[in-house]
Amino acid sequence: MAIRVLLVDDQPLLRTGFRMILEAEQDIAVVGEAGDGLQALDQVRALQPDVVLMDIRMPRMDGVEATRQITGPGRDGPAKVLVLTTFDLDEYVVEALRAGASGFLLKDAPADELVQAIRVVAAGEAMLAPSITRRLLDKYATHLPSGEEPVPDTLHTLTDREVEVLKLVARGLSNAEIAADLFVSETTVKTHVGHVLTKLGLRDRVQAAVYAYESGLVRPGAQ
Repeated sequence: MAIRVLLVDDQPLLRTGFRMILEAEQDIAVVGEAGDGLQALDQVRALQPDVVLMDIRMPRMDGVEATRQITGPGRDGPAKVLVLTTFDLDEYVVEALRAGASGFLLKDAPADELVQAIRVVAAGEAMLAPSITRRLLDKYATHLPSGEEPVPDTLHTLTDREVEVLKLVARGLSNAEIAADLFVSETTVKTHVGHVLTKLGLRDRVQAAVYAYESGLVRPGAQ
């Protein structure tokens, strides 16, 4: 079955460009478009897309609130949200990730990256571009705790190795890079990441990265 995609952006030309790219793929079907967050909510209910390609800054309702309502508590629909951001990285992207987005993509990303991102998110994985994630979280450090807050009790459920893995995930490293850093196999890393998500009640690597910063485990700007 084709991946059902809803395009949400207040610029019709951008939506047209995204549609042309995605409809060239046999395993992707664009089922609808929306020009703002309110329209997106209606379209999600009516069309039941697998992935919502969501702009941040839009009239009436922005992408953050729309994401929160699409993926928030009590929602059992299939839709995953992939946030679109500018090259300069919107200050609202961190909030969108907190709200439940499965990742983010730069608006000027190459066509093949857009297609791959749709497939990754549809498969239930997080779309974290390591080179961008670190810059994003560090750039908006003022939106995150200073690291002096009490450590959440849930963090104590992790083993020392799982804490190490969580720190590296938060710094934007891929499984392969984490494996090389810790001298273990990628399979072992995937197992550790799975345990971290389960123990902390997190949905994916995106939430894990945000959790690590919010808990003070990783401090913005730290190496």
